[in-house]
Amino acid sequence: MKARNIVLTPEERSDLESLERRATSAKRDVFRAGVILLAAAGASNEEIATAMKTRPATASKWRGRFLRSRLSGLQDAPRPGKPATYDQGTEQRVLKQLDQPPPKGFARWNGTLLASALKDVSADQIWRVLRKHGISLERRRSWCISTDPCFAQKAADVVGLYLNPPENALVLSVDEKPHIQALERAQGWLKLPNGKALTGFQHEYKRHGTTTLFAALEVATGLVRGDHYKRRRRVEFLDFMNGVVDQYPGREIHVILDNLNTHKPKCDRWLARHKNVQFHFTPTHASWLNQVEIWFSILERQSLAGTSFTSPRQLREHMDEFIAAYNQTAHPFEWKKQAVFQKHPKTQYANLCN
Repeated sequence: MKARNIVLTPEERSDLESLERRATSAKRDVFRAGVILLAAAGASNEEIATAMKTRPATASKWRGRFLRSRLSGLQDAPRPGKPATYDQGTEQRVLKQLDQPPPKGFARWNGTLLASALKDVSADQIWRVLRKHGISLERRRSWCISTDPCFAQKAADVVGLYLNPPENALVLSVDEKPHIQALERAQGWLKLPNGKALTGFQHEYKRHGTTTLFAALEVATGLVRGDHYKRRRRVEFLDFMNGVVDQYPGREIHVILDNLNTHKPKCDRWLARHKNVQFHFTPTHASWLNQVEIWFSILERQSLAGTSFTSPRQLREHMDEFIAAYNQTAHPFEWKKQAVFQKHPKTQYANLCN
């Protein structure tokens, strides 16, 4: 039986020739374009099979596909594949189950519990749904919203000192880190039976008392002054502040503090004797506005974590050595929370603080 003739339009011929010459064309597309171009030149299926090193039936297949659907007929036919095991309804069932309380005795859902509750959904599919929606069943976050009705004004006052301090004035961020424990525990290198070695410390420890560190951070330079006390009372705080003020005679000093009762209100008499000092309090539940808290985190990570001390005195000397080393390369923190109070839920109450 004679094969049907193929007549190409100029556009079709141009597309097929371009597809055949293009270096980035898929091999299968180059092959199919070559079959149709040979067929359009008058070649039989047998001649095409010989030229393209294929079977006559294959040449006949692509000739027929082109005659029925033209260029779109040269594309791969849709392959349905394996039917989907789960659909959109399954995803909604997983998410809906998360809104239900977990089984009695369990604190939260996990993949195995969800699969057991849904019965016909595998744990693997449940984890796929959770990953798709960015849901972590184990991760827990905490938050603290300030209830201070004067949040906006207090936050603006503190941030203003960071971004635009008074000319020739000193801005200090002051707070205390209480009850730092002097823990003694064995530490060093441990050799394992397989020959490898690791460093760490034993979980058992001995307590040797505590100490409280008062710290003042110079916002402009990042330098830190620290003093140690046995307790954290108003008398210790004012003694520390006396030492700080004596270090900067005649300077206008602005001190950023949290709302601990140690810092107020009986400190008014002390402030009356120190006209050059002004206290600025962070809003309630917003101690993160105090930059010295950042330094306390650095102290904990770089100096205190995993260390061992046999006495509070050794602990105090260790922290003094860290402060001295830190001040050698100290630099100011870069404040980036310039819109800290603009979207705060208490901003609407700012007029009550006037």
